[in-house]
Amino acid sequence: MKEKTGKAQRVENPRQAKDENAKEKALEASYRRWDTEAFSALVKKAYVRYENCRLCPRNCGVNRCKGEKGFCRTKDQAIVSSSGPHFGEEDPLVGKRGSGTVFFANCQLRCVFCQNYTIAHEGQGRLVEDETLARMMLSLQREGCHNINLVTPTHVVPNILSAVEKARVKGLTVPICYNTSSYEEAETLQMLSGVVDLYLADMKWMDEEQAAVYAEKEPSDYPEKAKQAITEMYQQVGPLVTDDEGIAQRGLMLRHLVMPNKVAGTKSFVQWVANNLSPDVYVNIMGQYRPAHKATDYEAIARKITHQEFEEAVQMAREAGLVNLDERSISQFQAFHRRLFR
Repeated sequence: MKEKTGKAQRVENPRQAKDENAKEKALEASYRRWDTEAFSALVKKAYVRYENCRLCPRNCGVNRCKGEKGFCRTKDQAIVSSSGPHFGEEDPLVGKRGSGTVFFANCQLRCVFCQNYTIAHEGQGRLVEDETLARMMLSLQREGCHNINLVTPTHVVPNILSAVEKARVKGLTVPICYNTSSYEEAETLQMLSGVVDLYLADMKWMDEEQAAVYAEKEPSDYPEKAKQAITEMYQQVGPLVTDDEGIAQRGLMLRHLVMPNKVAGTKSFVQWVANNLSPDVYVNIMGQYRPAHKATDYEAIARKITHQEFEEAVQMAREAGLVNLDERSISQFQAFHRRLFR
């Protein structure tokens, strides 16, 4: 009679193994699936856009390859302000090990209330080669970050694609998150299809007049461009998908900063999301507005929002039927509600 060892013997279930492999494949970063030659062609196509730059709606038409600068004040080389694990983003991005943020200097929108104005307006940072940017991505992955979070990336999309091309052959595997103001051209976003898995997109204003007042050079086309851009993002990646630990792997995540005196157009925003995208879209109703940079020069936004303004914004989202609101937003709402009605 055979002696029992006391160790449980694992019986492999072929169907379970197949399902697990399929799931892992589905969660694999999209840029990993590209053919080397095809990805190289994509990078070359992107760099051609620098010769008559229309990457963003400013449509400057300058030749950045020859050192010319448009609204973003950037030539054909990225300027990075900082990079490192970041724990202040939404929970599905941060997880336990942080979101691997790369903050690019300069911006194609430049809001008058920008909290990062030294980076976005003044361009503080250092020039980096695409190879260096690739090394930054790999370093963030080695530190355990769940994703590579590219902040204000629009004006350096060719550099980003080039860096991803270099990093992926050296072992980059985590998802790329494109963290944007949404002042985008759909054509630029289309170059990112199959490369970016996560879009973290702001919707700042729903009204043309407000956009013209509160960003430089009166970008009154912001609401329309942002809606077109967000629609393109959603078509590419769909709603948020997380792994078994709740970490974002793919999908669209929207941010909306509540502003004083209903300047941001919150009601119109939540209704647009529900009617044009899906009630299931992940939405963060943000209550942390404070009058930074030049905001005190504008009476309507020269103060923080009130508890009541934030409460009304969250209630608008609920009434619009949005069912995937950021948990921290809900916690804030509940805390405000308790203070008001205790």
